[in-house]
Amino acid sequence: MEKHRHIQEGAFDFAVRVVKLCIHLDGQPGVSRTLSNQLLRSGTAIGANLEEGIGAQSEADYPTKVSIVCKEVRETLFWLKLLAATEIVPQERLPGITDECNQLVAILMATAKRLKERCYG
Repeated sequence: MEKHRHIQEGAFDFAVRVVKLCIHLDGQPGVSRTLSNQLLRSGTAIGANLEEGIGAQSEADYPTKVSIVCKEVRETLFWLKLLAATEIVPQERLPGITDECNQLVAILMATAKRLKERCYG
């Protein structure tokens, strides 16, 4: 349970950073707002789906939620990379949040793999 709490807290803290970045992006005209909406949706879905998974109705539901979370965190990483590559956000402003996202990818992919092995042998 403590491990779940650590991942949940990390996902929540990450979502806060995503929201703050999106507030900045929403203040800019044009495509920044569209990308902000995509980033906000995927970046906050990580923690929301983890919370749903912890309250899973069945033992099989949690691995399914973690699998969804893995997709969301990888999508979020894509949007962060795109923001940097297009110079919408200066690259020097993104290393912290990008590193945090990469850490979430690693943790969640490893978790999904363990759950899959446990459930499906």
